Amino acid sequence: MTTTTVQPVGADYGTDAPAVGGPVSSADEFSTLREVVVGRASGARIPNPQDISTWLALYSHLDSKQLAGIEGGELPAYVLEETEEDLEVLVESLRGLGVVVHRPADVDHARPFSTPHWESTSGMYSYCPRDLTLIVGDTIIETPSSVRARYHELDGLRGLFHRYLRAGSRWVSAPKPQLRDELYEIGADKLPALGELEPAFEAANVLRCGLDLFYQVSSSGNEFGRIWLESLLAPRGYRVHPVRDVYPFTHLDSTISLIRPGLVLLNPERVTEDNIPDALRRWDRLWCPPMRQVGSHATAQPLSSPWLGMNLLMVAPDLAIVDAAQHELIAALERHGVGVLPHTLRHGQVLGGGFHCVTLDTVRDAPAGIDYFA
Repeated sequence: MTTTTVQPVGADYGTDAPAVGGPVSSADEFSTLREVVVGRASGARIPNPQDISTWLALYSHLDSKQLAGIEGGELPAYVLEETEEDLEVLVESLRGLGVVVHRPADVDHARPFSTPHWESTSGMYSYCPRDLTLIVGDTIIETPSSVRARYHELDGLRGLFHRYLRAGSRWVSAPKPQLRDELYEIGADKLPALGELEPAFEAANVLRCGLDLFYQVSSSGNEFGRIWLESLLAPRGYRVHPVRDVYPFTHLDSTISLIRPGLVLLNPERVTEDNIPDALRRWDRLWCPPMRQVGSHATAQPLSSPWLGMNLLMVAPDLAIVDAAQHELIAALERHGVGVLPHTLRHGQVLGGGFHCVTLDTVRDAPAGIDYFA
């Protein structure tokens, strides 16, 4: 099997930060941020849309005839260049707040690779480090994405994870999925669906809230994946709450955002009084205002909807990094006592990632084992 190649960048494998001084320690989405990974746009590509795993992950709302008009391959150079500029602004802003920032090492996503069961014409990108790694307390969990093109994506973070392991972290990986054709189903609507042949889910299907984790069952996370995650974490006292029939497509963080203990931001097109997770019913609800349509039209089919505007990064319980164009959301957060740092990702919808997606918090202040629902 041919694998993607990592080119080490500097003595610390591409991280732009001081040496890791301790294990990962991140128990929630909102306590004060100390260390974070910010993704890279360089080398990003659209994997082969004719691969059923790509169809399921990126274009599952399109039928087969519509899919035929989608082209994979390199994204326009200006999209990647401008996104790198936006990410650098984010990096400098976080450093200005005293946050240690790490970056993925360079990965050649253009290289094809294969397994005994399938071939992929390329990888995808290192833009969204949140997607495939779940940090739970002192543990790094590699999650089993159903997207074949993302099989080696974490190569760009391996050097950093080595350092965290040496500093005392646990590091586990879900059973490596085979991703055979039988995992993918075609529903009565002639659209792709994720089956239950093996555990398959992405870390961005999960939101962490101390001992409680919310797991979205969707096209990027099956029930078998939830069962595996629960088997790993329940013996350590964690509760994994399934979030079903809320959003059928990909990740949870443009549907529900945990702002601080007792306050949750909800997408009103997807969440209702009937399907809000039971554990959150006692929290105050901030219903997200309508999103302003922003960003480029560099591709015919962007990878995210306008609801990416609610994909925010909490730097502390009273400070959020938010899409600068979402004035109504910013005002709503400020009314609830949350300060806002407005930032821009000009091509976030094209690439499929907002500020929560393009970051992976590895160290926050909240201690492991904290129970926000006691």
